[in-house]
Amino acid sequence: KTVLISYNQNYEKIAMGLLSYIADLKNVERLQKEMESYISEEDKRLFLWRDTETDNIIAIIGIEWAESIVLVRHISVNPSFRNEGIMHKMLDKLKTRFPDQTINGTLETVPIITKWVQKNAETSSELDDEE
Repeated sequence: KTVLISYNQNYEKIAMGLLSYIADLKNVERLQKEMESYISEEDKRLFLWRDTETDNIIAIIGIEWAESIVLVRHISVNPSFRNEGIMHKMLDKLKTRFPDQTINGTLETVPIITKWVQKNAETSSELDDEE
């Protein structure tokens, strides 16, 4: 079982570590600037993904939201936990947290969002087939 938790200062090093896996944020100054924007801007937020078995934070998602849209700006998973569907689980939880908004991506995250939307469409059409 895993949990999506809101970022706070206690998680700063972990959050920066996870964000630094993103090619665009490998530069420390760029990373610090991005972290600062998530902390200071009210319409931006970071969520961390905690694996309850190990109690470790293993992934992060950074969003910007408006009335009808949640824009996934950054999403990153610890390399040891990749290919386990964590990004899709994070997006599922995000959708639960923002049920009335459409989840969209930036140029970097749109391929992930597109796969997630397709996967959910396939799942719901399979459910339709069973009825």
